[in-house]
Amino acid sequence: MHQKRNHRAAFAWGVLTALAGALAAAPAVAQHHPVTSGQRSTAQQVAQQGIPLSELAPNAPETYVVKRGDTLWGISGMYLLRPWRWPELWGMNLQAIPNPHLIYPGQTLYLDKQGGFARLSTRPPGNSAEPETVRVSPRTRSDSLADLALPTLKPHLIEPFLAEPLVVDADTLQRAPRVVATTEERVLMASGDRAYVRGDAASPLLREPGEPRRFRVFRDAVALKDPLTGAILGYEAQYLGKAELVKGEAMEESSDGKGGIVAEYVPATVTLSETKEEIRAGDRLLPAPERSFMSYTPRAPHVEVDARVVSIYGSTPLAYAAQNQVVAINVGTDDGIEPGHVLRLVTKGDRIRDNTDPQRATIKLPSERNGMAMVFRTFDRVSYALILEIETGVRVGDRLVNPQ
Repeated sequence: MHQKRNHRAAFAWGVLTALAGALAAAPAVAQHHPVTSGQRSTAQQVAQQGIPLSELAPNAPETYVVKRGDTLWGISGMYLLRPWRWPELWGMNLQAIPNPHLIYPGQTLYLDKQGGFARLSTRPPGNSAEPETVRVSPRTRSDSLADLALPTLKPHLIEPFLAEPLVVDADTLQRAPRVVATTEERVLMASGDRAYVRGDAASPLLREPGEPRRFRVFRDAVALKDPLTGAILGYEAQYLGKAELVKGEAMEESSDGKGGIVAEYVPATVTLSETKEEIRAGDRLLPAPERSFMSYTPRAPHVEVDARVVSIYGSTPLAYAAQNQVVAINVGTDDGIEPGHVLRLVTKGDRIRDNTDPQRATIKLPSERNGMAMVFRTFDRVSYALILEIETGVRVGDRLVNPQ
């Protein structure tokens, strides 16, 4: 009887810890993992009661004034033993999780403890009617609330990767406009140089209203293979820099030297900027996405995850990834993975020869917990995650599972 009661309690607790991901399913993901009526009911319960006091960090502050430079992940760790339970501490609902613009520099956070549970609020406990006061520095009117909202992670750690990693199908880069020459006939090009670009016959590169003017430059789509099955999950294009369209492709009339006029094809002209590596003929251009504010709530996935590291991101091959580096993993939106999902890293146990055995048998060492990673960008079958904390280097083939 005691065992059965413990089992039920563990199951109920597991449902509560899955709240954040279960309610955060974006429309594309919801087709695969719809939110059930039971999950909605659980959400309402958690929204009312918060989390048990036993889940609070030992020195969780009763009040805290948010400062510039703070992150959601950092404050989560300040309040919680398990930071991925942040949505439960706030009592977030379905609408709040994917749009967590809750706290800004200057706000005061209040920890409300009642009946053995704790909740975090921007209003003093027992005074929900009092409007919150936000102390902010003078700002220009062009700043939006999204620009002021607290980021999930340190911006400098992930902002470059929000634009850089690109997973495409086998033909996308082959159909994209390509660099054909430079203004000074140099083999390699860098920031500030102008280059000539030729588009596909079906979609020429034109400078027309509504046509893209800003592009990113890529090279060599490398196959991302699942470490377990060998299946190709997509192709990762190497990011090189940015380009802006100066003049579109056109047909120009010129003399044929015999008193006549001929129309000749002229490629588009682009200016290169923010080059990460030198650009050369044959590199490809794809339209740059609109800049968008990326904020998401750190939370546990609502689906069972057993993923593997596919690659360590970067143009230089690395055997091990360190803290604050980015890895590609073999799960994506098709598997219910979303930005903000926190996963536990597990080392891949080495196989060694047992020299104490007369037969010198080969044995596999156990896998060990190795830290945490947070997903920040997703594609259909691949995601990119930032390593938040580790004990030893992360290798291709290492596992990522649900946090406990």
